[in-house]
Amino acid sequence: MKPTNNHINYIEFKAHDLEAVKTFYNKAFGWQFTDYGANYVAFEASGIAGGFEKTEQAISNGALIVIYHDNLKQAKTKILEFGGTLSVDIFSFPGGSRFQFLDPSGNELSVWCHDK
Repeated sequence: MKPTNNHINYIEFKAHDLEAVKTFYNKAFGWQFTDYGANYVAFEASGIAGGFEKTEQAISNGALIVIYHDNLKQAKTKILEFGGTLSVDIFSFPGGSRFQFLDPSGNELSVWCHDK
């Protein structure tokens, strides 16, 4: 299914132990996983696509909501224009690019797009 602009498309969590988190969510909820290197695993069969990123840091708010938009520069401009602030500038990852921002209340979200 093709992602739709401005829709929540992905949820990303932090995890200290990817193997433990995969076992937990597979056994408890039947989620399925795809590994992307030693520090990232994507999940499916959960109602919405998502992933877990390995971290050594303390996890205080482990969820990152990810919104799709096919024009990152345009989305970034609008976010900044209407009071958002950039927390991580545009970067590439396997299959696409994204950036992260803080909304006016301090919630961190991300916007991504496919490689073109």
